[in-house]
Amino acid sequence: MDSVLTPGLCLGVDHIGVGVSDMEHSLSFYARLGFTERVFDEELELPGLERVAGRSGVRARVAMLRPGRPTALGLGAVKLVSTLDQPPPPLPDGIGWGEPGVCEVCVHVKDQAGTYRRMLADYGVRGLMEPNAAPLPPYDTLCSLSYISDPDGTKIEMIEWHDLESGWPVEDGPQGVNHVAFGVADIERTREFYGALGFTGMLFESDGFFQPMDAWYAPRTPPRQHMMLLTNPHGAGMEPCQHIPPSPDMRGEWGHLGSFEFAIGVRNIERAADALTRCRVELLCEPQTVRLADGRSWSYAYFVEPDNNYVALTEARY
Repeated sequence: MDSVLTPGLCLGVDHIGVGVSDMEHSLSFYARLGFTERVFDEELELPGLERVAGRSGVRARVAMLRPGRPTALGLGAVKLVSTLDQPPPPLPDGIGWGEPGVCEVCVHVKDQAGTYRRMLADYGVRGLMEPNAAPLPPYDTLCSLSYISDPDGTKIEMIEWHDLESGWPVEDGPQGVNHVAFGVADIERTREFYGALGFTGMLFESDGFFQPMDAWYAPRTPPRQHMMLLTNPHGAGMEPCQHIPPSPDMRGEWGHLGSFEFAIGVRNIERAADALTRCRVELLCEPQTVRLADGRSWSYAYFVEPDNNYVALTEARY
C-alpha cells in the first residue's frame, strides 16, 4: 500500500485505551506509573460506536492521562475507560500475550529494575515478570524489561532502552508510553499497512520463544512469537506480534477490562480520514467530536485494520 499518512500528518501512537472497574483506584495506580497529568476526566456520551462497540448510546467515564515527565522514549498517553451504560465487559478469558487483540501498555522507565522493586515493595503492586535484559536483533540494541499488573489485570511492561537513553539528562522513573503491543495474523501485512500510516522506522525484529512469558499461556503450549517494534518520529511506537501456530482471538468486546484499543494521533482528523478512505481503508465511523469542559474537544474516527483490532485516529484539541 502506498503512503497514506506521512509522518508529518501522523503523530504516532497517541494513547492506549484501558478498561477499568474502579476509576479512582486506577487513577492512583497510573499516577504512580508517572501519568500525573489528568488532561480530562469526564462522564461522556461517545457517538458513532455502533459498528465498534455493537450498540448506540455508549456512555463512559473517560480519563485521559499524560505523563508528567515525557521524553522522546515515552511520548504516549493512557486513556482509562469505565463504561456506564453497561458494566465493563471482562478481560478475555485465557489471555496470555500477543494473541489477536491489544495485549499491553508499555512504559519507558529509566532504572526500570529499581522501579519494579519499588512498585512491589512500596505499593503492593503485583509483579508478573522479574527484570531481565538482552540485546535485540538486528541492531543489538540493549533492552531490559519487567512486567507488573494494573488493578484489573492489564499487563504493564516497563522497558528501558539503555543504548537509546544514553546521554539523556533525565531522572530515574517512568517517562510515558513507549509503545503498544497487539496480536496479528500476518506480521508482514501489518508492517506494510502501518508503514503506510507513518510508522516507517523499525527498532527491532525477533522470531522465537520468550521463556519468561511461558506461564502466561498455561495450559496452552507457549507459541513462537514473531514480533517487531515499528516507530514514528512524532509519538509512541507499536509492537505487532504474530503467534506461530496461531492463538485464540483475544480482542474481546470494546471497552473490556484491560488494554483494548489504541489511537494514532493526527494533526487534522478530517484530512486523515479522507486519506484513509481514498486508499480504500474502511472507516467504522466518520470523525466524531466530543465536547469537553472549558471549550476543549476530542475527536476520533475508528477504521478497519488488517486484524480488526480496535484502532482509531484521534485529534487532540485540548
